[in-house]
Amino acid sequence: MTENFVTRQQIADFRRDGAVLLPGLFSGFVDRIAEGIAHNMAEPGPYAAENLKPGEAGRFFDDYCNWQRVPAFSDVIRKSPARDAAAELMGSQGVQMFHDHVLVKEPGTAKPTPWHQDAPYYFVEGRQTVSFWAPVDPVEEATLRFIAGSHLWDKMVLPTRWLSQEDFYPADEDYLPVPDPDAEPEKYRVLEWPMQPGDAVAFHFRTVHGARGNLAKTRRRAFSLRLVGDDARYVERPGPTSPPFPGHGMKDGERLREDWFPVL
Repeated sequence: MTENFVTRQQIADFRRDGAVLLPGLFSGFVDRIAEGIAHNMAEPGPYAAENLKPGEAGRFFDDYCNWQRVPAFSDVIRKSPARDAAAELMGSQGVQMFHDHVLVKEPGTAKPTPWHQDAPYYFVEGRQTVSFWAPVDPVEEATLRFIAGSHLWDKMVLPTRWLSQEDFYPADEDYLPVPDPDAEPEKYRVLEWPMQPGDAVAFHFRTVHGARGNLAKTRRRAFSLRLVGDDARYVERPGPTSPPFPGHGMKDGERLREDWFPVL
């Protein structure tokens, strides 16, 4: 199945840069994803968040870990080419579900998504990781932006809270400060692509990324799918993780439990 969606060049780009555009990966599932997003927004889960401060224009909604209660998301995860594309990109025999994520910026939402890495928020360690970010609306300006090669940095970026910008964990020498590619454009190579519904960007959990605000007249609804490969292991972090997955019972160095994180 993957030969229709992932080329050798795309695999090479992903492994070199930590991010690659996959046109049409979810082209047969746009309506189903949109249906799932509508369901999710009408019935938010316990982790749903509004990411604007009082007085900021627009709306920036996100929520995660809903695929087991939103049938449309479950269908996309199990029936789309994402599993096979992930195996090729990661170079992994197995593909294991980690979590889903919905991110919606309504028209006129000027607030950008802060630069960050996903990996330090997660309790997963491993080189075989991939996220797919798939919009169901045309995206010209409110695109994801990536620092090419940042997935290969020796240290991870200190995670922060999106709304308050407070540090997520205690700051120490184990983490890098959050970079600002716009302030130092000569220091970083930034990747971004305009996208159509059904396109996807694939990126490594350790790739530093952010997104522009949505000043367009249309919504920017996106579904993200987070997957891991054979070398993924549970790791203790210096504080609560996001998603937290309370009561998981795993210990440092163990594989993710398959009853919670099924092998696809």
